[in-house]
Amino acid sequence: MGNNYDRALQWANDKKRRGDIKNPAVVGAVLYLGYCCDFLDTRYINLLASYFKMMEERHKMLGKILPQNKDLSYDRHKDKILRHLDCAVIEFMHAEIYDQIKADMTAGRFSQLKIFDSTRGVFTEGGPAFAGAGLFEKSHIQICIRNPNVIQGFFMPRKEVDFVRRMEVQELPKTMKTTW
Repeated sequence: MGNNYDRALQWANDKKRRGDIKNPAVVGAVLYLGYCCDFLDTRYINLLASYFKMMEERHKMLGKILPQNKDLSYDRHKDKILRHLDCAVIEFMHAEIYDQIKADMTAGRFSQLKIFDSTRGVFTEGGPAFAGAGLFEKSHIQICIRNPNVIQGFFMPRKEVDFVRRMEVQELPKTMKTTW
């Protein structure tokens, strides 16, 4: 959830309302994304699209139906919040890369492929922030850590200080006041 404590807590409270969790909370983490499959970068979107085609062909050959992204019944914005297809394609890509690396190593070959440490993507969600906006109320970046070694540490986040209000309340010493 990035640096947005309030949005992270809102997400956790939504999960509680759906019965997915009992005690909503927010924990912070310091991350080094390492080798990141970054869906904010066109090359990784194109990479994922190629794995989607491979997955789609495999499903057709096996007579299987692809998972679908779905709306939550109460989501008035129809954001396809349940991203079953997206998740399946991403997991398929990671599994295929791992299997190919393993096959290369077993055959004594050098692999051109590398296992991703993390995955990052942006998700637009919620209604427009204001009339005519291209920004949405609940847009966020999601990060999936695949290699736990890139987690540098955890912390309990604190609520942000209203710095401007704090500065207005404090009285500056007379020696520090300046007139322009």
